Amino acid sequence: MTVWSGRRVVLGVSGGIASYKACLLARRLTEAGAAVDVVMTHGAGEFVRPLTFAALTNRPVQTSLWAPDAALAHVRLGQEADLIVVAPATAHLIARMAQGLADDFLTSLLLASTAPVLVAPAMNDVMFDHAQTAANLATLRSRGTVVVGPDTGALAEGPADRPGRMSEPEAILAHAARLIGGRGPLGGRRVIVTAGPTRESIDPVRVVTNRSSGKMGFRIAEAAWERGADVVLVSGPVSLPDPIGVRVRRVESTADMERALRDELPSADLLVMAAAPSDFRPRAAATLKVARSQGALNVELEPTADILSATRACRKPGSVTVGFALETGDAIVKARAKLTGKDLDLIVINDALEPGAGFEHDTNQVTLLARDGTAERLPLLSKREVADAILSAMEARFG
Repeated sequence: MTVWSGRRVVLGVSGGIASYKACLLARRLTEAGAAVDVVMTHGAGEFVRPLTFAALTNRPVQTSLWAPDAALAHVRLGQEADLIVVAPATAHLIARMAQGLADDFLTSLLLASTAPVLVAPAMNDVMFDHAQTAANLATLRSRGTVVVGPDTGALAEGPADRPGRMSEPEAILAHAARLIGGRGPLGGRRVIVTAGPTRESIDPVRVVTNRSSGKMGFRIAEAAWERGADVVLVSGPVSLPDPIGVRVRRVESTADMERALRDELPSADLLVMAAAPSDFRPRAAATLKVARSQGALNVELEPTADILSATRACRKPGSVTVGFALETGDAIVKARAKLTGKDLDLIVINDALEPGAGFEHDTNQVTLLARDGTAERLPLLSKREVADAILSAMEARFG
Protein backbone atom coordinates (compact mmCIF):
# COMPACT_ATOMS: atom_id res chain seq x y z
CA MET A 1 0.00 0.00 0.00
CA THR A 2 2.45 2.63 -1.24
CA VAL A 3 0.03 5.49 -0.50
CA TRP A 4 1.11 5.21 3.16
CA SER A 5 4.87 5.31 2.69
CA GLY A 6 6.31 8.17 4.73
CA ARG A 7 2.91 9.45 5.87
CA ARG A 8 2.24 10.72 9.38
CA VAL A 9 -1.07 9.52 10.81
CA VAL A 10 -2.60 10.47 14.14
CA LEU A 11 -4.91 7.77 15.45
CA GLY A 12 -7.29 9.14 18.06
CA VAL A 13 -8.86 6.53 20.33
CA SER A 14 -11.80 7.39 22.57
CA GLY A 15 -13.36 5.39 25.38
CA GLY A 16 -15.61 2.68 23.99
CA ILE A 17 -15.55 -1.10 23.93
CA ALA A 18 -14.54 -0.88 20.25
CA SER A 19 -11.15 0.47 21.39
CA TYR A 20 -9.77 -3.04 20.93
CA LYS A 21 -10.36 -2.73 17.17
CA ALA A 22 -8.16 0.36 17.13
CA CYS A 23 -5.23 -1.90 18.05
CA LEU A 24 -5.59 -3.77 14.78
CA LEU A 25 -6.01 -0.51 12.87
CA ALA A 26 -2.80 0.86 14.41
CA ARG A 27 -0.97 -2.31 13.43
CA ARG A 28 -2.27 -2.27 9.85
CA LEU A 29 -1.35 1.40 9.34
CA THR A 30 2.13 0.74 10.69
CA GLU A 31 2.61 -2.33 8.49
CA ALA A 32 1.50 -0.29 5.48
CA GLY A 33 4.37 2.15 6.03
CA ALA A 34 2.79 5.01 7.99
CA ALA A 35 4.26 6.58 11.11
CA VAL A 36 1.35 6.29 13.56
CA ASP A 37 1.02 8.53 16.61
CA VAL A 38 -1.73 7.28 18.90
CA VAL A 39 -3.60 9.78 21.06
CA MET A 40 -5.89 8.30 23.72
CA THR A 41 -8.61 9.94 25.76
CA HIS A 42 -8.86 9.15 29.47
CA GLY A 43 -11.79 6.81 28.78
CA ALA A 44 -9.82 4.88 26.14
CA GLY A 45 -7.19 4.10 28.75
CA GLU A 46 -9.85 2.30 30.77
CA PHE A 47 -10.26 -0.22 27.92
CA VAL A 48 -6.76 -0.53 26.40
CA ARG A 49 -3.42 0.28 28.00
CA PRO A 50 -1.19 2.84 26.21
CA LEU A 51 1.61 0.28 26.28
CA THR A 52 -0.34 -1.84 23.79
CA PHE A 53 -0.34 0.92 21.18
CA ALA A 54 3.28 1.83 21.89
CA ALA A 55 4.28 -1.77 21.18
CA LEU A 56 2.19 -1.94 17.99
CA THR A 57 3.46 1.35 16.52
CA ASN A 58 6.92 1.57 18.10
CA ARG A 59 6.12 5.19 18.93
CA PRO A 60 5.16 7.02 22.14
CA VAL A 61 1.47 7.36 22.99
CA GLN A 62 -0.05 10.66 24.08
CA THR A 63 -2.66 10.59 26.83
CA SER A 64 -2.57 13.97 28.59
CA LEU A 65 -1.92 17.65 27.92
CA TRP A 66 -0.26 17.80 31.33
CA ALA A 67 2.41 15.14 30.93
CA PRO A 68 5.95 16.49 31.58
CA ASP A 69 7.03 15.92 27.98
CA ALA A 70 3.75 16.99 26.35
CA ALA A 71 4.18 20.77 26.20
CA LEU A 72 2.84 21.91 22.82
CA ALA A 73 2.95 18.29 21.59
CA HIS A 74 -0.69 18.60 20.48
CA VAL A 75 0.28 21.50 18.20
CA ARG A 76 3.34 19.74 16.79
CA LEU A 77 1.54 16.46 16.07
CA GLY A 78 -1.46 18.27 14.59
CA GLN A 79 0.72 20.27 12.20
CA GLU A 80 2.85 17.28 11.18
CA ALA A 81 -0.09 14.96 10.52
CA ASP A 82 -1.08 14.03 6.98
CA LEU A 83 -4.29 12.49 8.30
CA ILE A 84 -6.20 12.17 11.58
CA VAL A 85 -8.30 9.06 12.15
CA VAL A 86 -10.56 8.89 15.20
CA ALA A 87 -11.62 5.29 15.83
CA PRO A 88 -13.66 4.59 17.78
CA ALA A 89 -15.42 7.95 17.99
CA THR A 90 -17.91 7.84 20.86
CA ALA A 91 -21.04 9.98 21.02
CA HIS A 92 -19.35 12.09 23.70
CA LEU A 93 -16.25 12.74 21.60
CA ILE A 94 -18.31 13.51 18.49
CA ALA A 95 -20.28 16.08 20.53
CA ARG A 96 -17.07 17.71 21.76
CA MET A 97 -15.65 17.81 18.22
CA ALA A 98 -18.84 19.41 16.89
CA GLN A 99 -18.70 22.09 19.60
CA GLY A 100 -15.03 22.81 18.95
CA LEU A 101 -13.97 22.03 22.50
CA ALA A 102 -10.29 21.67 23.38
CA ASP A 103 -10.45 20.09 26.82
CA ASP A 104 -7.98 17.23 26.36
CA PHE A 105 -5.03 16.27 24.15
CA LEU A 106 -7.11 14.81 21.31
CA THR A 107 -9.64 17.61 20.94
CA SER A 108 -6.88 20.22 21.27
CA LEU A 109 -4.91 18.49 18.53
CA LEU A 110 -7.97 18.42 16.27
CA LEU A 111 -8.30 22.20 16.55
CA ALA A 112 -4.57 22.72 16.02
CA SER A 113 -4.46 20.78 12.73
CA THR A 114 -5.54 21.39 9.15
CA ALA A 115 -5.10 17.73 8.16
CA PRO A 116 -8.09 15.80 6.79
CA VAL A 117 -10.08 14.00 9.48
CA LEU A 118 -11.89 10.66 9.39
CA VAL A 119 -14.11 9.49 12.23
CA ALA A 120 -15.53 6.01 12.81
CA PRO A 121 -18.51 6.31 15.18
CA ALA A 122 -19.17 3.55 17.71
CA MET A 123 -21.94 3.64 20.31
CA ASN A 124 -25.22 2.20 21.51
CA ASP A 125 -27.90 2.19 18.80
CA VAL A 126 -30.23 4.50 20.75
CA MET A 127 -27.40 6.98 21.24
CA PHE A 128 -26.61 6.83 17.52
CA ASP A 129 -30.26 7.39 16.58
CA HIS A 130 -30.58 10.39 18.92
CA ALA A 131 -31.29 13.65 17.12
CA GLN A 132 -28.37 15.38 18.83
CA THR A 133 -25.89 12.77 17.59
CA ALA A 134 -27.28 13.11 14.06
CA ALA A 135 -26.91 16.89 14.28
CA ASN A 136 -23.35 16.60 15.57
CA LEU A 137 -22.34 14.26 12.75
CA ALA A 138 -24.00 16.58 10.22
CA THR A 139 -21.93 19.45 11.64
CA LEU A 140 -18.71 17.46 11.25
CA ARG A 141 -19.58 16.48 7.69
CA SER A 142 -20.29 20.11 6.82
CA ARG A 143 -16.72 20.91 7.90
CA GLY A 144 -15.26 18.25 5.62
CA THR A 145 -14.89 15.41 8.11
CA VAL A 146 -15.29 11.96 6.52
CA VAL A 147 -17.58 9.69 8.53
CA VAL A 148 -17.19 5.92 8.05
CA GLY A 149 -19.97 3.76 9.47
CA PRO A 150 -21.24 2.81 11.87
CA ASP A 151 -22.18 -0.70 10.78
CA THR A 152 -25.20 -2.73 11.79
CA GLY A 153 -24.40 -5.75 13.94
CA ALA A 154 -24.01 -7.12 17.44
CA LEU A 155 -23.26 -4.50 20.10
CA ALA A 156 -21.70 -4.98 23.53
CA GLU A 157 -25.12 -5.16 25.17
CA GLY A 158 -26.52 -7.86 22.90
CA PRO A 159 -26.26 -9.83 19.66
CA ALA A 160 -29.17 -8.22 17.81
CA ASP A 161 -28.41 -6.39 14.56
CA ARG A 162 -28.52 -2.71 15.46
CA PRO A 163 -26.69 0.35 14.09
CA GLY A 164 -23.78 1.61 16.14
CA ARG A 165 -21.07 -1.01 15.65
CA MET A 166 -17.72 0.47 14.62
CA SER A 167 -16.75 -0.35 11.05
CA GLU A 168 -14.09 -3.01 10.67
CA PRO A 169 -10.46 -1.85 10.55
CA GLU A 170 -10.07 -2.93 6.90
CA ALA A 171 -12.99 -0.71 5.85
CA ILE A 172 -11.62 2.24 7.83
CA LEU A 173 -8.18 1.67 6.32
CA ALA A 174 -9.60 1.68 2.79
CA HIS A 175 -11.51 4.93 3.32
CA ALA A 176 -8.46 6.48 4.97
CA ALA A 177 -6.30 5.46 2.01
CA ARG A 178 -8.76 7.10 -0.39
CA LEU A 179 -8.79 10.25 1.72
CA ILE A 180 -5.02 10.54 1.79
CA GLY A 181 -4.25 9.17 -1.67
CA GLY A 182 -7.18 10.44 -3.71
CA ARG A 183 -5.56 13.71 -4.75
CA GLY A 184 -3.39 12.18 -7.48
CA PRO A 185 -3.98 11.91 -11.24
CA LEU A 186 -6.62 9.18 -10.83
CA GLY A 187 -8.67 11.27 -8.41
CA GLY A 188 -12.17 11.81 -9.82
CA ARG A 189 -11.52 9.74 -12.94
CA ARG A 190 -13.80 6.90 -14.00
CA VAL A 191 -12.06 3.53 -14.08
CA ILE A 192 -13.45 0.24 -15.41
CA VAL A 193 -11.77 -3.00 -14.33
CA THR A 194 -12.67 -6.49 -15.49
CA ALA A 195 -11.84 -9.57 -13.45
CA GLY A 196 -12.27 -13.31 -13.20
CA PRO A 197 -13.24 -15.97 -15.72
CA THR A 198 -16.36 -16.31 -17.79
CA ARG A 199 -18.48 -19.44 -18.14
CA GLU A 200 -19.91 -20.80 -21.36
CA SER A 201 -22.68 -23.38 -20.95
CA ILE A 202 -22.41 -26.92 -22.26
CA ASP A 203 -25.76 -27.75 -20.67
CA PRO A 204 -27.66 -26.37 -17.63
CA VAL A 205 -25.06 -28.00 -15.32
CA ARG A 206 -21.68 -28.01 -17.09
CA VAL A 207 -19.60 -25.11 -18.37
CA VAL A 208 -16.42 -24.29 -20.27
CA THR A 209 -14.27 -21.95 -18.14
CA ASN A 210 -10.71 -21.43 -16.86
CA ARG A 211 -8.78 -21.22 -13.58
CA SER A 212 -8.91 -17.44 -13.09
CA SER A 213 -9.64 -16.49 -9.45
CA GLY A 214 -10.27 -12.79 -10.14
CA LYS A 215 -7.74 -11.75 -7.49
CA MET A 216 -5.65 -9.56 -9.80
CA GLY A 217 -8.61 -7.57 -11.09
CA PHE A 218 -10.09 -7.17 -7.63
CA ARG A 219 -6.79 -5.81 -6.29
CA ILE A 220 -6.61 -3.32 -9.16
CA ALA A 221 -10.18 -2.12 -8.52
CA GLU A 222 -9.43 -1.79 -4.81
CA ALA A 223 -6.23 0.18 -5.44
CA ALA A 224 -7.86 2.48 -8.02
CA TRP A 225 -10.69 3.36 -5.61
CA GLU A 226 -8.18 4.14 -2.87
CA ARG A 227 -6.45 6.50 -5.33
CA GLY A 228 -9.67 8.48 -5.64
CA ALA A 229 -11.19 6.99 -8.79
CA ASP A 230 -14.85 6.19 -9.42
CA VAL A 231 -14.49 2.46 -10.07
CA VAL A 232 -16.77 -0.07 -11.76
CA LEU A 233 -15.68 -3.71 -11.51
CA VAL A 234 -17.12 -6.07 -14.12
CA SER A 235 -16.51 -9.53 -12.73
CA GLY A 236 -17.13 -13.05 -13.91
CA PRO A 237 -18.06 -15.80 -11.43
CA VAL A 238 -15.65 -15.62 -8.46
CA SER A 239 -15.96 -16.16 -4.71
CA LEU A 240 -14.31 -12.89 -3.66
CA PRO A 241 -16.15 -10.21 -1.62
CA ASP A 242 -16.86 -6.88 -3.31
CA PRO A 243 -14.02 -4.35 -2.83
CA ILE A 244 -14.97 -1.48 -0.52
CA GLY A 245 -16.41 1.52 -2.36
CA VAL A 246 -16.42 -0.16 -5.77
CA ARG A 247 -19.57 -0.68 -7.86
CA VAL A 248 -19.59 -4.31 -8.96
CA ARG A 249 -21.39 -5.78 -11.97
CA ARG A 250 -21.45 -9.59 -11.87
CA VAL A 251 -21.63 -11.34 -15.25
CA GLU A 252 -21.58 -14.95 -16.41
CA SER A 253 -20.57 -15.32 -20.05
CA THR A 254 -18.15 -13.55 -22.37
CA ALA A 255 -21.13 -12.00 -24.18
CA ASP A 256 -22.43 -10.71 -20.82
CA MET A 257 -19.07 -9.09 -20.10
CA GLU A 258 -18.99 -7.48 -23.53
CA ARG A 259 -22.47 -6.01 -23.04
CA ALA A 260 -21.49 -4.60 -19.64
CA LEU A 261 -18.42 -2.94 -21.14
CA ARG A 262 -20.45 -1.41 -23.94
CA ASP A 263 -22.60 0.20 -21.24
CA GLU A 264 -19.68 1.51 -19.18
CA LEU A 265 -16.88 2.38 -21.62
CA PRO A 266 -18.26 5.57 -23.24
CA SER A 267 -17.64 7.51 -19.99
CA ALA A 268 -14.51 5.67 -18.79
CA ASP A 269 -11.11 7.33 -18.57
CA LEU A 270 -9.28 4.05 -17.96
CA LEU A 271 -10.05 0.43 -18.78
CA VAL A 272 -8.00 -2.34 -17.18
CA MET A 273 -8.91 -5.64 -18.82
CA ALA A 274 -7.68 -8.05 -16.13
CA ALA A 275 -10.39 -10.65 -16.76
CA ALA A 276 -9.71 -13.97 -18.45
CA PRO A 277 -12.76 -14.41 -20.69
CA SER A 278 -13.23 -17.86 -22.13
CA ASP A 279 -11.74 -18.08 -25.63
CA PHE A 280 -14.20 -20.76 -26.71
CA ARG A 281 -17.84 -21.69 -26.18
CA PRO A 282 -19.96 -24.66 -27.24
CA ARG A 283 -21.46 -24.06 -30.65
CA ALA A 284 -24.82 -25.29 -29.34
CA ALA A 285 -25.60 -25.64 -25.63
CA ALA A 286 -27.96 -28.42 -24.62
CA THR A 287 -31.21 -27.31 -23.00
CA LEU A 288 -31.28 -30.36 -20.68
CA LYS A 289 -28.52 -32.03 -18.70
CA VAL A 290 -26.63 -34.54 -20.81
CA ALA A 291 -26.72 -37.87 -18.99
CA ARG A 292 -23.62 -40.02 -18.62
CA SER A 293 -25.65 -43.00 -19.81
CA GLN A 294 -25.80 -41.43 -23.25
CA GLY A 295 -22.14 -42.33 -23.76
CA ALA A 296 -19.32 -40.13 -25.01
CA LEU A 297 -19.95 -36.40 -25.00
CA ASN A 298 -18.60 -34.56 -28.01
CA VAL A 299 -18.73 -30.79 -27.69
CA GLU A 300 -17.96 -28.66 -30.73
CA LEU A 301 -16.39 -25.38 -29.69
CA GLU A 302 -16.30 -22.06 -31.49
CA PRO A 303 -14.32 -18.89 -30.66
CA THR A 304 -15.94 -16.26 -28.47
CA ALA A 305 -15.74 -12.59 -29.38
CA ASP A 306 -12.51 -10.73 -28.60
CA ILE A 307 -13.91 -8.23 -26.10
CA LEU A 308 -11.14 -5.64 -26.43
CA SER A 309 -11.45 -5.59 -30.20
CA ALA A 310 -15.24 -5.71 -30.19
CA THR A 311 -15.57 -2.74 -27.83
CA ARG A 312 -12.79 -0.64 -29.34
CA ALA A 313 -15.23 1.81 -30.89
CA CYS A 314 -16.92 2.34 -27.50
CA ARG A 315 -13.84 3.81 -25.85
CA LYS A 316 -13.96 7.43 -24.78
CA PRO A 317 -11.62 9.64 -26.85
CA GLY A 318 -8.38 10.18 -24.95
CA SER A 319 -8.99 7.27 -22.60
CA VAL A 320 -6.28 4.78 -21.63
CA THR A 321 -6.54 1.00 -22.06
CA VAL A 322 -4.57 -1.72 -20.30
CA GLY A 323 -4.69 -5.34 -21.42
CA PHE A 324 -3.35 -8.58 -19.97
CA ALA A 325 -1.58 -11.37 -21.80
CA LEU A 326 -1.30 -14.76 -20.12
CA GLU A 327 1.13 -16.80 -22.18
CA THR A 328 3.14 -20.01 -21.92
CA GLY A 329 5.95 -19.24 -24.36
CA ASP A 330 7.33 -16.33 -26.44
CA ALA A 331 5.35 -14.04 -24.15
CA ILE A 332 6.98 -10.73 -25.18
CA VAL A 333 6.56 -11.40 -28.90
CA LYS A 334 2.91 -12.39 -28.52
CA ALA A 335 2.21 -9.44 -26.23
CA ARG A 336 3.69 -6.93 -28.68
CA ALA A 337 1.30 -8.19 -31.34
CA LYS A 338 -1.66 -7.80 -28.97
CA LEU A 339 -0.51 -4.33 -27.90
CA THR A 340 -0.67 -3.10 -31.48
CA GLY A 341 -3.58 -5.18 -32.73
CA LYS A 342 -5.90 -4.19 -29.87
CA ASP A 343 -4.76 -0.54 -29.66
CA LEU A 344 -3.55 -0.74 -26.05
CA ASP A 345 -1.51 1.76 -24.07
CA LEU A 346 -0.02 -0.91 -21.81
CA ILE A 347 -0.07 -4.69 -21.69
CA VAL A 348 0.68 -6.73 -18.59
CA ILE A 349 2.45 -9.98 -19.45
CA ASN A 350 2.06 -13.10 -17.33
CA ASP A 351 3.82 -16.40 -17.87
CA ALA A 352 1.35 -19.06 -16.71
CA LEU A 353 4.22 -21.46 -15.99
CA GLU A 354 6.15 -19.04 -13.75
CA PRO A 355 6.22 -20.32 -10.12
CA GLY A 356 4.01 -18.18 -7.87
CA ALA A 357 2.44 -16.27 -10.77
CA GLY A 358 -0.73 -16.50 -12.82
CA PHE A 359 -4.07 -17.95 -11.79
CA GLU A 360 -5.12 -18.67 -8.20
CA HIS A 361 -1.97 -17.26 -6.55
CA ASP A 362 -1.79 -14.27 -4.20
CA THR A 363 1.45 -13.24 -5.90
CA ASN A 364 2.32 -12.41 -9.48
CA GLN A 365 5.37 -11.76 -11.62
CA VAL A 366 4.69 -9.60 -14.64
CA THR A 367 6.30 -7.49 -17.31
CA LEU A 368 4.76 -4.12 -18.19
CA LEU A 369 5.07 -3.44 -21.91
CA ALA A 370 4.15 0.09 -22.98
CA ARG A 371 2.99 1.47 -26.31
CA ASP A 372 6.36 3.18 -26.81
CA GLY A 373 8.11 -0.20 -26.62
CA THR A 374 9.58 0.14 -23.14
CA ALA A 375 9.38 -2.98 -21.00
CA GLU A 376 9.66 -3.23 -17.21
CA ARG A 377 9.95 -6.65 -15.60
CA LEU A 378 8.76 -6.63 -12.00
CA PRO A 379 9.96 -9.10 -9.37
CA LEU A 380 7.58 -11.54 -7.71
CA LEU A 381 5.16 -9.31 -5.77
CA SER A 382 1.82 -9.53 -4.07
CA LYS A 383 -1.04 -8.88 -6.47
CA ARG A 384 -1.83 -5.66 -4.59
CA GLU A 385 1.74 -4.47 -5.21
CA VAL A 386 1.40 -5.37 -8.89
CA ALA A 387 -1.88 -3.43 -8.99
CA ASP A 388 -0.16 -0.36 -7.56
CA ALA A 389 2.65 -0.66 -10.12
CA ILE A 390 0.17 -0.80 -13.00
CA LEU A 391 -1.81 2.18 -11.71
CA SER A 392 1.35 4.21 -11.08
CA ALA A 393 2.31 3.64 -14.72
CA MET A 394 -1.14 4.85 -15.76
CA GLU A 395 -1.00 7.88 -13.46
CA ALA A 396 2.15 8.96 -15.27
CA ARG A 397 0.10 9.15 -18.47
CA PHE A 398 -2.76 11.08 -16.84
CA GLY A 399 -0.46 13.26 -14.77
